[in-house]
Amino acid sequence: MRFIASRLRSIPLTTHLRASTKCTPTRALLYTRDIPRSFTTQSFRTSTLLTQQSVKGHSSSICQFHTSRVNSAAIPKFTNRLVNEKSPYLLQHAHNPVDWYPWGKEAFDKAIKENKPIFLSIGYSTCHWCHVMEHESFQNEETANFMNEHFVNIKVDREENPAVDKLYMTYIQLISGRGGWPMSVFLTPELSPFFGGTYFPPGDQYGTPGFRTLLQRVSEVWESAEDKVREDAESTISQLRSYASSKPLDVENSASMIHPEYIVSAAYQHFNKEFDTEQGGFTGAPKFPTPVQFQFLFEYFAYNQKSKNESENAQKALDMALFTLKKIAMGGIRDHVGSGFHRYSTDKYWHVPHFEKMLYDQAQLLSAYTSAYLISKDQGFANVAKDIIHYVSTDLKNPAGGFYSAEDADSLPTSRSSKKLEGAFYVWEMEQLEDILGSKSAKVFNKYYGVQKDGNVDPAQDPQNELMMQNVLAEEESVDNVAKELGMTAEEVSSILEESKSKLKKFRDENRPKPHCDDKILTSWNGLMISGLAQAANAFQDKEILNLAVHAADFIHKELYESKTGTLLRSYRSGPSDIEGFLDDYSYMIQGLLDLYEATYEEKWISWAYDLQEKQNELFYDNESGGFFNVQANDKSILVRLKDEQDGAEPSANAVSLRNLVRLGTILEQEDYVVKARNTIGSFANSVSKYPFAMPSLLGSFLLMVNGVKQIVLTGKDEKELEPFKKIVSQTFVPNKVSVQAKEGGLIAEKNPIVAQLASNDKAAAYVCENFTCGLPVEDINEFRAKIEF
Repeated sequence: MRFIASRLRSIPLTTHLRASTKCTPTRALLYTRDIPRSFTTQSFRTSTLLTQQSVKGHSSSICQFHTSRVNSAAIPKFTNRLVNEKSPYLLQHAHNPVDWYPWGKEAFDKAIKENKPIFLSIGYSTCHWCHVMEHESFQNEETANFMNEHFVNIKVDREENPAVDKLYMTYIQLISGRGGWPMSVFLTPELSPFFGGTYFPPGDQYGTPGFRTLLQRVSEVWESAEDKVREDAESTISQLRSYASSKPLDVENSASMIHPEYIVSAAYQHFNKEFDTEQGGFTGAPKFPTPVQFQFLFEYFAYNQKSKNESENAQKALDMALFTLKKIAMGGIRDHVGSGFHRYSTDKYWHVPHFEKMLYDQAQLLSAYTSAYLISKDQGFANVAKDIIHYVSTDLKNPAGGFYSAEDADSLPTSRSSKKLEGAFYVWEMEQLEDILGSKSAKVFNKYYGVQKDGNVDPAQDPQNELMMQNVLAEEESVDNVAKELGMTAEEVSSILEESKSKLKKFRDENRPKPHCDDKILTSWNGLMISGLAQAANAFQDKEILNLAVHAADFIHKELYESKTGTLLRSYRSGPSDIEGFLDDYSYMIQGLLDLYEATYEEKWISWAYDLQEKQNELFYDNESGGFFNVQANDKSILVRLKDEQDGAEPSANAVSLRNLVRLGTILEQEDYVVKARNTIGSFANSVSKYPFAMPSLLGSFLLMVNGVKQIVLTGKDEKELEPFKKIVSQTFVPNKVSVQAKEGGLIAEKNPIVAQLASNDKAAAYVCENFTCGLPVEDINEFRAKIEF
């Protein structure tokens, strides 16, 4: 990178780049007129990959800039190879003048044959700034002609091909300290990266070169010093390999050296220190809902609530999680009219969101609100969970059972509009609300949701003036306060609010063009959704919710599972893709099947989970150093196989795998699974000891290992007699419980001799097994409840 930087310095326009060749967190600044500006229009900061918040915060930071998009219904002038793809994101670029290739051999061969560098652009279909860069640069014929002449141009949907995204995002974060989408990376024909960033404006501004200038400079560097560029890029890949392999060699002993009390306490203390006591959450703006953190705090509470030394901290942990979930549910990040949650809040109040809706957020928040209900028995949390289910079942459900990926942030304000605006589908003017609801109802509604005549959006959150006079609905008053102020009963206010939301939803659906829906079905995100639905169905004893989970699992089995090879495929849209599943597809799906088993006690889900775990171990497990790679060894297009221990927008696949191994290993008496689980945590001993707060999912899975599994075996032939026992298991929050129903002849009885022995029992009873010992059968419901509660 240092050589490339020096070559870029030698090119006119008085711009200088300084960067390190070392693959460690660095600063890379462009200096013009002595004013520091980064290559991605922001100043880089020294970062650490082991700081979750820094990665999350900077990944979204490009959204500070805002450009509207123009909608055109004209017949396409250009068509490229992406027209044959299934990904909505790739199809969005199928009519660019850029000669795009999908990631694959055809593009690689062309780059090698013509000895051209590769321009790699990575994004996703509901990414606002991906759309902006497309409109500004990729739809520009002059820019496209230069790209076509000097580069082989590749488009990747990060959701469809996460391994490509992970590798090059790691590179971008290491050289710059931040990342985001769109991601723009320049590669050698051999796929080694030598320069990159995120969003680039089309032209030079504020002393920073724009995309066209950058293309010209990179092309000139390549043509004048190709060998040195290759040398630099190959060095970068070598350093990435060193980074990826910098794990403990003696993983078994490393696991023993982890001090659970210390790292768990350190994580709790971090969250306690960073907690926003007024608005909830653990950062300032922007604020992301972080379900993995809530789940860790819930588990910390459950394990420590009766501890003499930790009970006070345990209660604080619970209070922080519940308070934050309440604030999120009240805020504008929640769609109060149409249900579901937006991606994140641009302010610290959970008020003005980035309006896209992602399936993985709905799935994880569903699990979090369900857990909150189980612990607190507060019906408000149950209502939010059911609200999420309503949204995904009406807006994101494929008729065949799977769930779509996302809905866009941008849409046309009206059918007559030509320009898409962010949030247009979701915001309201006061006058419009009065017209739709009538003055009396509008007065109640506006008071409750903080609606103002001039709009309630801080101009600082609306740099492009797209939300002027608009209101983002957020609960600003309680029902009781509104009733008292307006001289009404609480029941009257509640009735008006519900009626008003129904009217607004009807108006919105009938009069506003819906945001674009990314209708690809991802195995991994559906696995998360199956988990959330199964947990909710258990907690609320709701068969309709359970059916949603079952139908989604059936869809994945039918469309995205190759029974002959035992492998998963990544995605489905008008048929399955030819991209094989990654680690998160297996780990999330296995977790979903285990949760589905505990909601149904149908052993076909355990059998499939076992088959998938066996295949996951074969394809992804690192037999030398422990842990799981995110991509298979046979994918030679991925130059470095990485392992993830940190949580991002989704939980760490290694953390989920660790929990799966413990659960399956217990149910099926698989000792090798327990060994793999131990070696997995051992492989991340250094990072989890230094930065435990960055990997709450891994901590939760580690706590399961440390505290041991509380296995509950239900016996009996009469299902009606068993129902009260199942209900208690379902409606009690026990973070380390694993429940099975003893049945003769199934896989569980085949693998687990204790279950096989108990399967012949006729009378309804429960056995609680801990520390390799099963207690006496419990036939009394109250005694059973007391026995499994913490």
